[in-house]
Amino acid sequence: MDELLQEFIAETQETLEALAGEVVAWEADPGDRDRLDAIFRFFHTVKGSCGFLNLPRFERLSHAAEDVLSEIRAGNRTADPATVSAVLGIMDRIAELAEAVAIGAALPDENDDYLIGALAEREQGAATEELAPTVEPIRQGGAQAVPRTIRLPLSLIDQLMNGVSDMVLARNELSRKLRERTSDPELESVFERLSTCVADMRDSISKTRMQRVERLFTAIPRMVRDLGRELGKRIDLVLEGGDVEMDREMVEMVVDPLTHIVRNSIDHGIETPEQRRALGKPEAGTLKVQARQSGNQIVIEVSDDGRGIDTARLVEKSIASGKLTREAAAKMSESEKLELIFQAGLSTAQQVTAISGRGVGMDVVRANVERIGGVIALHNQIGRGLRIALRVPLTLTIIPGLIIRSGGLHFAIPRAAVVEILHDNNETLHIAEVGGAKIATIRTVRHSMIDLEDVLGMEKVVQPGPRAIMVVRSATGVPFALGVAAVDNHEELVIRPASPLIMATGVYAGMTLPDNGKPMLLLDAAGLANAARLPNIVDERSIDQLEDSGDGEARVEMVSALRFEELSGERRLIKLSLVERVEDVDATLFGRSGGNAFVRLDGRLVPVANGAHSFATGHVSALRLRDGSQEACYPVAAVLDIVEMPAVPDMVAMQGALSGVAVVDGEHLEVLNPFALFASLPGGPIVERRRGRCVLADSEDGWTREILAPLLRQAGHDVLLGLPQDEAVDPADVVLCSGGDVSQAAEILGCRIVQLRASPRPTGPEDGSIYRYDQDALMAAISGTRR
Repeated sequence: MDELLQEFIAETQETLEALAGEVVAWEADPGDRDRLDAIFRFFHTVKGSCGFLNLPRFERLSHAAEDVLSEIRAGNRTADPATVSAVLGIMDRIAELAEAVAIGAALPDENDDYLIGALAEREQGAATEELAPTVEPIRQGGAQAVPRTIRLPLSLIDQLMNGVSDMVLARNELSRKLRERTSDPELESVFERLSTCVADMRDSISKTRMQRVERLFTAIPRMVRDLGRELGKRIDLVLEGGDVEMDREMVEMVVDPLTHIVRNSIDHGIETPEQRRALGKPEAGTLKVQARQSGNQIVIEVSDDGRGIDTARLVEKSIASGKLTREAAAKMSESEKLELIFQAGLSTAQQVTAISGRGVGMDVVRANVERIGGVIALHNQIGRGLRIALRVPLTLTIIPGLIIRSGGLHFAIPRAAVVEILHDNNETLHIAEVGGAKIATIRTVRHSMIDLEDVLGMEKVVQPGPRAIMVVRSATGVPFALGVAAVDNHEELVIRPASPLIMATGVYAGMTLPDNGKPMLLLDAAGLANAARLPNIVDERSIDQLEDSGDGEARVEMVSALRFEELSGERRLIKLSLVERVEDVDATLFGRSGGNAFVRLDGRLVPVANGAHSFATGHVSALRLRDGSQEACYPVAAVLDIVEMPAVPDMVAMQGALSGVAVVDGEHLEVLNPFALFASLPGGPIVERRRGRCVLADSEDGWTREILAPLLRQAGHDVLLGLPQDEAVDPADVVLCSGGDVSQAAEILGCRIVQLRASPRPTGPEDGSIYRYDQDALMAAISGTRR
């Protein structure tokens, strides 16, 4: 009986969590029969289970709600706001009783008759219904069925994750041991398989800790409805991205900041219907909550079309509180004024309400987000609305990291926090001291600079080579330069909590064990910036744009760009003016010749800009690019949309195929460098070489069968074991053999012969054979680029 009771309580709590949003959605569309049936079935199930479980209060409450819903289903009653509020009240009481039973506490002794009596009350008059706020959550095709699940103790999942974390550490240590010994191809192959298995197991167990972001969204429709009714506001709610997954611990940590932001938007962001009519806005305000995955981060955006943040009022209140002088305020940019919202106690509201106060608690919201390695950013448009973006890590258990050295010690830093790494002798870098502070200018962009030894109070160790300078993202979104002795390695790091005394310093995010087995501390980029009290130094071009702008907003030249997804999964941008057209191309038309990838289009061979020539699908999307005279093809995984991006990327990095990073809709996207792209194309016409088979003459040799043949098949070659008996060797074929004089065989067979030797060194200057483990020389000989 105890097991049945626990199962009943668990299922009831799980269903209640998802059902609150369904009730609110049903109120917005009373004709949605599927949602009404789902709500009715919940109360019917609770009532049916309570009889033999001896839960009379559950039974009485659910029976009353079931009767009212039955009348609505029969058409004898309408789903007016008062009825919906009463049903939600019954659900809240059942949730309270279920929580009490689950923890073994005494059941609350509230008056259930009051809630049951409220079910009999109805809204009086049509005018009252008109003033009731409307909440319209995004619909997902009717009522969502609650999936059946297997419940496991969280301690067991954590134990599994700790176990796989130890496996990652053991794998890293084994990797170090193998590097210290002589190379053994067979052992390295086994180790790679082991690493793949460990990585797959880690990903699988990590998924058991993942939860859909929609769990964050379940309470929002109810909150919006209740606050809207209380404040007399009409609100259209849009929820997007509920299918995105993140670590359950991250979900729990983001709930409170997200709730606070949503309450602020409703209370002090969105205006009343009368105010919106006077401003020429629709009576119903729009509140949008979106979630999406960006790399190894989750981006959650809350936006409204309300009044935005009045930065002038923020400045006045900051001056009145003594936290800011008028002289300093006169020199502040619009973004710096907006940052004042994170000062404790500041608010743009005329009066502080019991619900919220924009600014009251925003310092706590930022602190909570930064504590889990996240960043909060504001995008304000006075009179038009506010968008708040939270960027938090996908998980905090295993992360890619960089191993750095400073003061004779090793530290780790999350790879996601590092934008760029260069040495202090780089020609594009200039370091100067201004007023006792270091300024690093990288390609005309200025950054505040600190040395890690200075922040941690360590002595700089004299070293013969140059120091490393890392451009690191800070909590405010403005990168800063961090000087370290060297960047030694990059690897996946298992993160463990550090001691409270260490975490109290504010510059560490935990500890980790790299592959050398020695514990090291994980640096917190935001904590380092705060500890060094870095000023916000931005690009001089941005300052000029702000000064030239009459309305305080930057005048940035924008161009149209195509946003697409690479075959490797990255989302990037390319100027739309370079794209002649987008089309689906048959994968069989792609090939490779002389080290150059090509595609056969319109009866001619066109170079492939990114080198891709083999695909898993029958058709591939491709961008047809043209610089005016030269044409190129760029295969992609998917074409997403056309957006506007700055003509000069927000972060310039003229390196390789990328010209920098642009921020579009809150997403950091790499921008393709067209100069490097077209410069990498072959100068002359592409000649398609006929591709034959690889004929392995020594078919009985174990090395030939077990090592050489799989290598060639993996490289995409057709392999034939042994010389053909009943057919002639094709002139395009390549015969691979070991030992003997091959000149006569070449004349007889009429094709190219590649001779392999077991010794790394040739027997003499006339030896034209190839060492069988020299993979590059072997592939070049097969392709015909080496004779």
